[in-house]
Amino acid sequence: RTGLKIASLVMAARCRLAARFHCVHGTNVRLDASRTRATRVESFANGLCFSQEPLAPGQIFLVEIEEKELGWCGHLRVGLTALDPQSLEVVPEYSLPDLVNMGDTWVFAITRSHNRVTVDGDEEPARARSAPWEPFLLIEQVRIPRDTLVGRSRPGRYSHILDDLYKMNVLPATARRSRIGVLYTPQPDGTADMHIVINGEDMGPSARHLPTARPLYAVVDVFASTKSVRVIPVEYGFPSLQTLCRLVIQQHIVHRLAIDGLDLPPPLKSFCKHE
Repeated sequence: RTGLKIASLVMAARCRLAARFHCVHGTNVRLDASRTRATRVESFANGLCFSQEPLAPGQIFLVEIEEKELGWCGHLRVGLTALDPQSLEVVPEYSLPDLVNMGDTWVFAITRSHNRVTVDGDEEPARARSAPWEPFLLIEQVRIPRDTLVGRSRPGRYSHILDDLYKMNVLPATARRSRIGVLYTPQPDGTADMHIVINGEDMGPSARHLPTARPLYAVVDVFASTKSVRVIPVEYGFPSLQTLCRLVIQQHIVHRLAIDGLDLPPPLKSFCKHE
């Protein structure tokens, strides 16, 4: 148990340091001073971004969609690359197909109904899916606090329309505030599987046989209708008492605005409604 705690603390520290974008990026990308927010300022392309550091096994690189732009077809693209961003003479215009065609890169477009990717035409194997109110997401040997991974809408004028989504603790994959992450898990044969996580749900292996002998960077393509994303730090460890209280409350309310009628401190009410 002590070893698990130490491993969680090491991963948490690494994730805090790596939770920003690389200084190398597409020509239409503007980063804020902290390099945690990437905005595409022109056109619909040249929005390619990378993680500042290579990812460790099981380390998720998580972004939240902050702004959308109407009038374009297509959505955010994410994945991994074994190419060092610093070594690129020119950052490609697109992740698909340009960066992928350079080799050792695995990128997928996020769609409104992101289907799990099968390999070599095989049917997807049955997977155990944890309930959305469970505090951790388990991906093979990786254990990630679910609460940070889940994007949620804020209650407001049209909250009744979104209430069914709220009960499931999810938003549509490409919606504003949706959270999308990518990570890899080592396999017995020495390679790795890439996983995409959308609002706390593992999409299953999206690519297999990635090389673990080379550093793997996260790829985030701020493409088309996605205009701005922000990196979300993920704390690997145990959920707080506040988070556990929120999970219990959400299981027992009919409508999220009913939280206002509960005998709870105002800060906890606000936290439960994700304001």
